[in-house]
Amino acid sequence: GGIKPHKRFSIQAKRSEVLFVDYIAEHLTPNGRAAIIVPEGIIFQSQGAYKELRKMLVENSLVAVISLPAGCFNPYSGVKTSILILDKALARQSDSIGFFKVENDGFGLGAQRRAIEKNDLPQVRADIETFLQALRERRFTADLKSTYGLIVPKEKIAANGDYNLSGERYRENGTTTNIFPLVKLGEVCTVNPRKSQLTAKPETRVSFVPMADLNEHQISFQPHDDKKLSEVSASYTYFEDNDVLLAKVTPCFENGKAGIARGLLNGIGFGSSEFYVLRSKGEVMPEWVYFCVMHSLFREAAITQMTGTGGLQRVPRSYVEDFQIPLPPLAVQQEIVAEIEGYQKVINGARAVLDHYRPHIPIHPDWPMVPISEVSAVESGYEFSLDHQGGINEEIPFLKVSDMNLFGNEKEIISWNHSVSRDILRKMKAKAYPKGTVIFPKIGAAIGTNKKRILTRESAYDNNVMGIIPDTERLNSDFLYTYLLSFNLSRWASESQPPSMRKTTVEAHEIPLPPLATQRAIVAEIEAEQALVAANRELITRFEQKIQATLARIWGEALEEE
Repeated sequence: GGIKPHKRFSIQAKRSEVLFVDYIAEHLTPNGRAAIIVPEGIIFQSQGAYKELRKMLVENSLVAVISLPAGCFNPYSGVKTSILILDKALARQSDSIGFFKVENDGFGLGAQRRAIEKNDLPQVRADIETFLQALRERRFTADLKSTYGLIVPKEKIAANGDYNLSGERYRENGTTTNIFPLVKLGEVCTVNPRKSQLTAKPETRVSFVPMADLNEHQISFQPHDDKKLSEVSASYTYFEDNDVLLAKVTPCFENGKAGIARGLLNGIGFGSSEFYVLRSKGEVMPEWVYFCVMHSLFREAAITQMTGTGGLQRVPRSYVEDFQIPLPPLAVQQEIVAEIEGYQKVINGARAVLDHYRPHIPIHPDWPMVPISEVSAVESGYEFSLDHQGGINEEIPFLKVSDMNLFGNEKEIISWNHSVSRDILRKMKAKAYPKGTVIFPKIGAAIGTNKKRILTRESAYDNNVMGIIPDTERLNSDFLYTYLLSFNLSRWASESQPPSMRKTTVEAHEIPLPPLATQRAIVAEIEAEQALVAANRELITRFEQKIQATLARIWGEALEEE
């Protein structure tokens, strides 16, 4: 946003990702090569600048496209991406482009990125190398056998003028053509119906729906507030039961805030002006509209079309009205909606388990209560200047509060942004704390995040962090961590601004101390519970994939169901 392109680009555009790729392609030497990770919009967007860019790439430098799965850059971004492989020398002598698809990269695609067995990367790499070597040797590529690849003639890519770079569109199995007609959303829905259609009396009570009432990725929602019509501001957006509400402003749009209005008071609702309201004209079910505007094809392209500056970028109304969706007959829509809602119920149940499970240690009255200082050492960290911080290859992780935020509610810190050497620690007379130390924020608003982590290796941490180092002959580290999970850190904070913790306050807090064997048994039982709870994350991922596969059958994408 806000970019002011000069006229020296070969593609005249305002989208930074278009100019970015154009700049690289234009600056390659005659034998130059590049690999560029791009957002998915570049692959299929229909606007003129995108098509012009793809045409230029296909004709001059593109030799391969690698489709990556959405989520491979989590926890920083879940955006679907691809890699463009440019090689000017090979492109000049080749009449085809290789398309390769990575579905698994050795890690789960959720926010936690846990290691899994499935990993397509070695085979995809081998397939790409085989293809590129064939190009170098000027061998015929159309008959190359590839596990994850598809070789497509350039003339086929150019045939309809779109130069679409989604390889699945060119498979010969017919799955990539839409089996139902495509229609613009604006043809089957009224976008933001006029308030003049409203004839209710001024004293009629209606539902009021602030943005917060829309949950993320929930099909329908129930409003909690109401007002008289006479109290409703003219700036509010009007809607009725079964209308689809779609947040249009960042970050609410990116977070998936949308839903179908249900159970409105007197069937009427008002809410934020930052909603789009989509009202079916009769040919389409509200649920079908919802699934279409939640589909990655709609959302990823919408993000590239946003206008505005800073945090107030919005999806243009023209984009929403002109976006084409498949339109099956109503009977088919009903079957598909019923199938997806069945999957969604499983997802909702799994999410409820994740949201509501809290490990709990029932405290027996016979257990002694002892001050933390009796069975642990409480230590604050050290202030390290940038001069003291090393790179990722230094010996000791140096943890900040921000490192504790990388992995949601995970127990352990498995990556960090800074490290220090043992030599620096000695010079500063600083410490590295042992594996099993339980750490948490001790200053400012971070205390309210209630984050606790357990060190899985010797680490240093900064002076905004406090740690409890248990005497392992009396206190099990995991037992201490589990006990603290149900403890609100704000109880240890002062009332000053900003709030902070005193070491003496933490040391004086009393904790239960059963025998070590009992501590280990409690931890084992809770870890078994947590393993069952964690399985719900995998269940959510699998059923979300089922939803996407169901939608893909209609959209004509060749996604495979697990």
